[in-house]
Amino acid sequence: MTSFPYASNRLELGSSVFEWGNRTYVMGIINVTPDSFSGDGLVASAGPVEAAVALAQAQVAAGADLLDVGGESTRPGSQPVPLDEELRRVIPVVAALREAVGVPISIDTYKAEVARQALAAGASLVNDVWALRMDPAMAEVVAAAGAPVVLMHNRSRPKDADQSARLGGRYVGIEYTDLLADIQRELSESIALAQQAGVALDRIIVDPGIGFGKTVEQNLELVDRLDELRSLGYPILVGPSRKSFVGYTLNLPPEQRVEGTAAAVALAIDRGADVVRVHDVAAMVRVARIADAISRRSP
Repeated sequence: MTSFPYASNRLELGSSVFEWGNRTYVMGIINVTPDSFSGDGLVASAGPVEAAVALAQAQVAAGADLLDVGGESTRPGSQPVPLDEELRRVIPVVAALREAVGVPISIDTYKAEVARQALAAGASLVNDVWALRMDPAMAEVVAAAGAPVVLMHNRSRPKDADQSARLGGRYVGIEYTDLLADIQRELSESIALAQQAGVALDRIIVDPGIGFGKTVEQNLELVDRLDELRSLGYPILVGPSRKSFVGYTLNLPPEQRVEGTAAAVALAIDRGADVVRVHDVAAMVRVARIADAISRRSP
């Protein structure tokens, strides 16, 4: 089992126990949005809560260890969703999933009030794509609830987004002095914000932010060099699923990116990922199991 110098090897969320380094955990995506880049948003459906429950139950049956509910698209060039609308989308879904499935629920939001209400409704952790930097109240909400938090690196800016009707959005012209060193430095700043607010070290998970303010080539480099992020000492979550770097590399739209996602997931696991956030849960659970069998085998 991998040793984490700054955090515990074990995270307990209700009856679920995550033993970091022992195996890869799979996070299923529940998009309660009309405009998800991946085409799987549920708001447009006749009954979004019922659709979310059905999808969540299918993902858990396929092997998902936890579920991530989001009510605002974060695709390149997307527009912010008003607070009231995001609450309307996600809170009923979180409450319904809390009753319908037996795995932890994550709330994918950068808004403190959404996180607060979702945690009260039954969410167990917060997945903040702006790593506590967008809403200054977020760190306090997380700390007060004693909830784990995913801190994701993000340099997304609308002006840097380039759109393709077939392949979707991607970021262009983003510059880093040293990709992994810059990501580590900026994540360290967010970790400091979390600690200052009183978030326990063993409640922090880091995410290098594949697809968020990074070019296609930078995303490929990030997956390849993911093991360098280990020096931070925290469990690593990655989300390569159906992302634009896969689509632009293979010249394929989101619905045809399962094989490219599988390759990225397997390589990320080999480089040290502890959690993979995915749309195609059944396929990626199988990928994770064989990747674990190879990369985590005893010497």
